[in-house]
Amino acid sequence: MAIHIKLNGKTHAVEHRMDILSFLETLKVPPASVVVERNRNILHRGMFDSVVLKDGDELELIRFVGGG
Repeated sequence: MAIHIKLNGKTHAVEHRMDILSFLETLKVPPASVVVERNRNILHRGMFDSVVLKDGDELELIRFVGGG
C-alpha cells in the first residue's frame, strides 16, 4: 500500500514503508549532501536509517551549494 508524503512542497507517492536513508537512495541523493527536515524538525544524519516515513509526512531536502 502506497503512502503519500510531501517532498519539497510536492505530493510524492512511496510504494512501501521505508526509512529516510532508503528513500534518499531511491532518489539517488547522497545522505551526506543534504539536511532533511521532517515535519518541521531537522533530523540528525544518524537517525536516517531509523526514522520510517509515514503517510502525510512533510519532508524538505536542503542541499548546500558552494560558490564564491
